[in-house]
Amino acid sequence: MSGPADRVTGELRAYVERAVLPRYASFDAAHRIDHVRTVIEESLALATGYDVDTDMVYTVAAYHDTGLAAGRERHHLVSGEIVAADAELRRWFTGPQIVCMREAVEDHRASADRPPRSIYGMIVAEADRVIDPRVTLLRTVQYGLEHYPQLSREEHYARFRQHLREKYAEGGYLRLWIPGSGNAARLAVLRGIIADSGRLRAAFEELFDGCRG
Repeated sequence: MSGPADRVTGELRAYVERAVLPRYASFDAAHRIDHVRTVIEESLALATGYDVDTDMVYTVAAYHDTGLAAGRERHHLVSGEIVAADAELRRWFTGPQIVCMREAVEDHRASADRPPRSIYGMIVAEADRVIDPRVTLLRTVQYGLEHYPQLSREEHYARFRQHLREKYAEGGYLRLWIPGSGNAARLAVLRGIIADSGRLRAAFEELFDGCRG
C-alpha cells in the first residue's frame, strides 16, 4: 500500500531511514522516532496543496529535531547546522536548496518570534504542531517526567498547566501557518480542555499515572 513517502526519491529515503531517523531513538519520549515519522507524514500531506519539491519537504521534516542531541534550547539552530554539514545531501540537492532547507529547519520552533522564511518552514512548523489534544497533553506529561524527575506530583501538574497555558491557550505563543491544515479545529478543542480546570486536572491524573506505570 503506497503512502505520501513513496513520492520521495528512493535513495534519499533509504539514506534518511538508515542515517538520520535512528538518531531520534535517544531523545526524550516526546521526540522519538514516532514523532519524526508523524511530522514527515503530516508535512508530505500538507505539501500536496503547494508547488514545492517533495524531497525537500521530506528532508526538512526528517532533520527538524536532530539538534536535540545538543540540548533543547538551541536545537532548531543545531538542526540547521546538521543539514548544512551533511555532505550526503549534496547527492540530491543544490547549494541553494540546502540553504533553504537549513532555514526551514531553523524556523520550525513554535516559540520563534518571526514567521518562517519560506513555505518549507511553514509546512514543517505546522506539521510539528501535531495538535491532537490527547497527544499534546501526553507529550507535556512525558517531557516533565523526563526532564524534571525530582518534582512532586503537584509540581508536575503546575508545570504541565503553565506550559499548556503559555503555548496553547488563547494569547499563547503558538502560531499556525497553513490554512485548512486541521490544526485550528483541534487547537480549539485543546483550548477548551485547558480552560476547564476540572477536565485539565483529570486528564493530567490519567496520563501521569499511565506514564508512571
